[in-house]
Amino acid sequence: MSRASAMFRSCTLTVLRGAAAILVAAALWEGVVVAGNIKPYYLPRLSDIVMSIVSVPDAYIAGFLRTMSETLLGFAMGVVVGVANGVLFKQSRALREVIFPLFVISQTIPVIAFGAVVVLWFGNTILAKALIAFYLTFFPVTVNTLNGMDAVDKRQVDLLRSFGATRWQLLFRLELPAALPQIFVALRLACTLSLLGAIAGEWFGDTTGLGVLLLQAMYNEQVIALWAAILMSGLLGTSFYGLVALAERRVVFWRSEL
Repeated sequence: MSRASAMFRSCTLTVLRGAAAILVAAALWEGVVVAGNIKPYYLPRLSDIVMSIVSVPDAYIAGFLRTMSETLLGFAMGVVVGVANGVLFKQSRALREVIFPLFVISQTIPVIAFGAVVVLWFGNTILAKALIAFYLTFFPVTVNTLNGMDAVDKRQVDLLRSFGATRWQLLFRLELPAALPQIFVALRLACTLSLLGAIAGEWFGDTTGLGVLLLQAMYNEQVIALWAAILMSGLLGTSFYGLVALAERRVVFWRSEL
């Protein structure tokens, strides 16, 4: 069996297992609510939540797409800046000692405070929400990139240097590939953090987005609508995480061979 066929089979099985798990969870949710006679105020039936989404699909589709755009943009910026920071800190210890503590301090600032400043600067725009998502994303990517590169076996570095490898050849042929498992650990974390940042950014004021739907449902005490927004947020987060995990399988393919 070729590697492509094996990868396709593995992905198909993963999707089927995920679909089966979702169906089982949905059946349990519905059954527990009905059997336990739980009041909708505490936990509505899943079928009622789905029907509320189906009844006004445009609002949820628009919110899903808006939040997805903010999440993806913030995630992409965080990944690029985080990997670049890790590389810079690896190449320059002086730069690491000066700038890295500032990054640590920046992470002590509550996201609500940072978000308020960003929205004042850029208004209620996609860019503002993406910057809040970026704020939560770049630091774990920076740390894991640096840790992954620092963990490279020194004997491998010395071997490549003995063959005349330059600093850039060491970076792209050894250090970054060796750091990929650590980087993808950060990416799986960052994809959920970027979603949280985008939704939190929408709470500062907007007209479209899953965060807006959450706030509206909460203020109007519409429990089913609140759970519908939570369900759509979970769908977005789970789908994003699954895509990152799939990319990890394709890029860090040698892990399955160890």
